[in-house]
Amino acid sequence: MFSKEESRRLRQEFWTSFGKSFPRKWILYDTKMKGLSFKFYFDNKNALIALDLEDDLENRINYWEKLVALKTILLEEYLPDAIYEEEYILDNEKEISRIYVPLDQKVSIHNKNTWRDVMEFFNENMILFETFFEEYKDIIKS
Repeated sequence: MFSKEESRRLRQEFWTSFGKSFPRKWILYDTKMKGLSFKFYFDNKNALIALDLEDDLENRINYWEKLVALKTILLEEYLPDAIYEEEYILDNEKEISRIYVPLDQKVSIHNKNTWRDVMEFFNENMILFETFFEEYKDIIKS
């Protein structure tokens, strides 16, 4: 097991290393759409990229309906492994809607031997996710 301090240090080291290995300005929270953001997630069991809808329910439903209408395009042209979950419960018990792509292999932020695979997964898949978003953001926003 790792102490909280060791875990914090490893997390910080991973994200710093990722930023240096793949220098790029990611969209993440800068979608220009309230409550809609991209996320990288990596812990001691999983890694995934996600598009989260966390706004009030009305706004969430509005964006969700448009993203569902674009589902075939996202799956066929960009991210065939994307998973749509209209009701996704976060660790803090908050309900959001999420489209995500998990890395389908055993990884841990505490294991530096898995970092390269995660970084490459993040880079390749988030670029595709952002490309999809840029292409269809006017439809999602309308």
